[in-house]
Amino acid sequence: MSGDFLANMAASSRARSLGAQAVTPARELRARIADLPAAPRLALDHFDLIAEVKLRSPAVGLLKAAAEEDVGERVASYARAGAAAVSILTEPSRFDGSLDDLARGCRALGPLRVPAMRKDFLVDSYQVLEGRAAGASGVLAILRMLPRADLEKLIDTALGLGMFILLETFDEPDIELAHALLDARRAHRDLLLVGVNSRDLATLQVVPGRLDTLASALPTDLPRVAESGVATAADAARMAAVGYDLALVGSALMSAEDPAQLARAMLSEGRAAVAARAALVGARA
Repeated sequence: MSGDFLANMAASSRARSLGAQAVTPARELRARIADLPAAPRLALDHFDLIAEVKLRSPAVGLLKAAAEEDVGERVASYARAGAAAVSILTEPSRFDGSLDDLARGCRALGPLRVPAMRKDFLVDSYQVLEGRAAGASGVLAILRMLPRADLEKLIDTALGLGMFILLETFDEPDIELAHALLDARRAHRDLLLVGVNSRDLATLQVVPGRLDTLASALPTDLPRVAESGVATAADAARMAAVGYDLALVGSALMSAEDPAQLARAMLSEGRAAVAARAALVGARA
């Protein structure tokens, strides 16, 4: 079933990409990109947050009605709360996202110098160009969804545009592939992140313990991202304690009565856990 989910999402994404290319050729997107100001860069500090705009979750259902959600206001509140970046869903069929949401978010984040990441089920380089043309500074790539050659082209397109890229893994084979892909691209280490998604693709439920179990398998010289399953400040502290440098948080922030307060609490507790870990290491030395 997990394969069916990703296969269906990939097929839908490919259809969207082909439709978009028929309207706007890649050369036109590249021309637009050439006229854009430099994208905000990702700057990290001990433990950080990628706060997400996600109107719907296949696992949870509707989080916010599009007609009632001000994407610009939300991303600005995330930025002011200290988020290092904002992830914006652009997948329309299961997440109610759009490239218009990404563009609105990027316009709001630009003056605050906080980068946006296009999050989608990307299948080709054209969609990376779409993201950059909308103002995004980064993209997400799901490693198990594409053949290696397609992944390499997607990754290298992002890096060539100066965009950061988050490589999403689910298990040890995915992480082995991440190591192989990253080893050839260490010259771009300031643009590379690797994450573990704790969601089971068959049930769409969070798998308890997956983030903790796989943390030690990730590269130690690149930012490591805990994805899904981080809902509280205590969760953020636990992720920081086991070695993650960032948490990507969507549903919890979208559902929170005060998202900015939750974001600040996650950052505070996560950074306190990093400090405690460093102190313990120093004491042992």
